[in-house]
Amino acid sequence: MRFLVQRVTEASVSVEGEIISAFHGPGLLVLCGVAPTDTPAQADKLCAKLLRLRIFEDEKGAMNRSVQDVGGSVIIVSQFTLYADTSSGNRPGFSTAAKPEIAEPLYDHCCASLRSVLGERLGTGRFGADMKVRLLNDGPCTFLLET
Repeated sequence: MRFLVQRVTEASVSVEGEIISAFHGPGLLVLCGVAPTDTPAQADKLCAKLLRLRIFEDEKGAMNRSVQDVGGSVIIVSQFTLYADTSSGNRPGFSTAAKPEIAEPLYDHCCASLRSVLGERLGTGRFGADMKVRLLNDGPCTFLLET
């Protein structure tokens, strides 16, 4: 499982012109990719790491605070292209990404795990939808978390 984590000052997700998740203020936009062998236990571990990841600045300007410490929000979006194989040719292959019947339950598991801690401060995308994701990256700060 992979999370591409971006520290942001605002983010939103739209489907068919309708905003389905949005926040203004400190937070994280997380792109979530699932591999065929990923498990709920791995998802739990990655979600816990995400919530503890100290990438927000403290009063001295050091990255020493988590999204929970700053009362920030999170939007998590499914993103199978995080498992794209670009090693040969010019067209990415996606055989290393989990099929929807595996990926969707694990994405939903991540959403439930994060929601249990963040409550209303968690927004989501819509699995399998054509989404438009907007964000204002803060830093820019982008991190890859993997199991």
